[in-house]
Amino acid sequence: MTTATDVPAATLEEKQRVFAEIEADIRFPGFLKGCYECGICVAACPSARFYDFSPRKITQAVARQDVELVWEQMNRDVWDCSQCFSCLRCPRGNNPGGIITIMREVAVNNGLRSAKEALEGYGRIIYKIMGTGTQVSPDMIQPEAFPDWGPETRDVSANLQLWRKALPPETLHTTSTAWEVNDKTLTELYLIWHLTGVLDMIKAIDAGLHMILGDVMEEMLEEQGYQV
Repeated sequence: MTTATDVPAATLEEKQRVFAEIEADIRFPGFLKGCYECGICVAACPSARFYDFSPRKITQAVARQDVELVWEQMNRDVWDCSQCFSCLRCPRGNNPGGIITIMREVAVNNGLRSAKEALEGYGRIIYKIMGTGTQVSPDMIQPEAFPDWGPETRDVSANLQLWRKALPPETLHTTSTAWEVNDKTLTELYLIWHLTGVLDMIKAIDAGLHMILGDVMEEMLEEQGYQV
């Protein structure tokens, strides 16, 4: 976990530029109405029970346009949010979870170290989805592949045969028998990722994964008559 002393240094101009990207998001005006400091969002937040985390502090920092604190939060606090949106019960109509979503996306787009660290364990999942159209399968969940996923990963790996017996056979839950996704669906998925800038986000986080995905996707799109 990144501590306050580990927050990367940046110029005031850089922090202001990043904050401007947050405010420029089309969703932003609907997420921030002003804070009563009632603390209801914190009381409802499951992450606040286990971490030194406060959706109220993040909302207030953004509302005050405190670029220094927002920079610190983007490099630390926003990754503790579970994105459950319990904070939507705010009587003022704020959406702290939505604000955090924007902050995370801006962190990803700017290749912040915190984003790379938070998403490090998901590279194989992204590759699996884009390579086959399906999600990660249990036999891919191994401690060495996902060191940041905690003891549950070891439990799944150690008891894989038991999980296979428990899961219904129609889920096709191994890498060798993954769901079959037709080329039309994969083509549509690849086009969406190209046109919405998802690949650019991946490039900012993991250049190697971006290169692999780009090769796979471009080959299929060209086979289907698309030039990318």
